[in-house]
Amino acid sequence: MGRMTDLTLRQGADELIVTAAGVDIARYAFDPGGEPSEGPKPYLHPLRALDGAPLTAFRPWDHRWHKGLQMTWTHVSGENFWGGPTYQRDSGYTQLDNVGRMRHDAFTDVTAPSAASADEVSFTEQLTWITRAGHEWISETRTHRFHSVDTARGLWQLDFATVLRNISGRPLELGSPTTQGRPRAGYTGFAIRMPRAWTGGRVLAGGLPDDAGADAVMGSRAPWVAVSGEHDEVDGGGTVLAFAGSSTGAPPITWFVRSEPFPILSPSASFDEVIALGPGETLALRHRHVFGDRIWTPDETRAIAAELAP
Repeated sequence: MGRMTDLTLRQGADELIVTAAGVDIARYAFDPGGEPSEGPKPYLHPLRALDGAPLTAFRPWDHRWHKGLQMTWTHVSGENFWGGPTYQRDSGYTQLDNVGRMRHDAFTDVTAPSAASADEVSFTEQLTWITRAGHEWISETRTHRFHSVDTARGLWQLDFATVLRNISGRPLELGSPTTQGRPRAGYTGFAIRMPRAWTGGRVLAGGLPDDAGADAVMGSRAPWVAVSGEHDEVDGGGTVLAFAGSSTGAPPITWFVRSEPFPILSPSASFDEVIALGPGETLALRHRHVFGDRIWTPDETRAIAAELAP
């Protein structure tokens, strides 16, 4: 492991900022507001590599509800906690009055750097998922942990963990457009929209050949996926490496990934199979992302993935 750098964390009225090596590597907007049709919810944007280059996109013209890296769910018993139109088996995508929101309730733990742990910061948050009609359906406890900043290799890591509890008083069904009939559209969960400049970028996955490409990775159950692209404005490029992680749901984590017509990545817990969540029952997810300040070679990507797997 290369040279490590201390992290700092500062909190504002509606955001948390994580800084490393003089760069604000992450902004967490926990009370962002926004249009109801965009599914208001907390998000991470911008995320930056250690050279300051952006690794996320925000409200792109094609999908205004895509906001950096955020926890989402496209189909929850007919409600949409992602944003935008809802896919219906008989009518395709339709803008419905069913887009819910995720309300930030409180931070239950914010761990700033200390003499004992200067190389990581974390925060745990309590949220409530509320339908458009105002009903509280899911209570969520999520934790973001920023750690292992390595300036010699130009990378840093984010661990994400969440527990979703059904507080609706009724059974809930968690699914995706694919569970509703649209093939290869199982996007849901912890989703990252990457910069427009990365469109057509390289996609690698554990267990698949280097030249497999995004189409082959889509719907796969690889242990990790890495997307690399060149930046606009800033010379060079970057890499986002995501691990499948774990889910307590019955379906296996399955990858939703595209590099065209835009770059997006999500380890989906209900890609093509719904998760049934009874009243009071919980679903727990864990994921790790690694953010690099250049385009790693395929061999380097595979070595880093093997080394940093959670």
